[in-house]
Amino acid sequence: MIETERLILRAYREEDREPFAALNGDPRVGQWLGGTSDRAASDATMDRINLHIAEHGWGLWALERKADSRLIGFAGLATVKAGALPVGPAVEMGWRLIPEAWGEGFATEGALAALAWGRRNIDAEEIIAFTAQINAKSQAVMTRIGMLADPARDFDHPKLAEDHPLRRHVVYTARR
Repeated sequence: MIETERLILRAYREEDREPFAALNGDPRVGQWLGGTSDRAASDATMDRINLHIAEHGWGLWALERKADSRLIGFAGLATVKAGALPVGPAVEMGWRLIPEAWGEGFATEGALAALAWGRRNIDAEEIIAFTAQINAKSQAVMTRIGMLADPARDFDHPKLAEDHPLRRHVVYTARR
């Protein structure tokens, strides 16, 4: 568990399934992910995240807002396996928040805490983050937490159609 001024980053609990599914099923969130997830897919994602946390001691932690104990999304680190994406193998930084929490600095706060934890505890020369080229808000978070654009590694996401507006992805890095 990681604590910041306003957040607790932790593994998911059973009672998080419904709000996690609401996050993943929200079309405002899905617009940046190439679509939404139904409840079964969301539950499977939560199970995979918790398994990763159990195996590695880190992952895409649940973001719990201290003020009201509400699950507002996730922030943390994940592994990108070799061959899964053009940037793998790598340790990836990621976040996802409910729209009601957008613009409040929670993504930056959670990502900064996860990045600091990763730098202290994971033996990796760098941590990367990537997002759709048109997702300026996520790129702004990457910049605010000290990551630098690495245009030589930008790529077309293989799971998205050639004409999909989110296909082109930009890569940012935080090196030791």
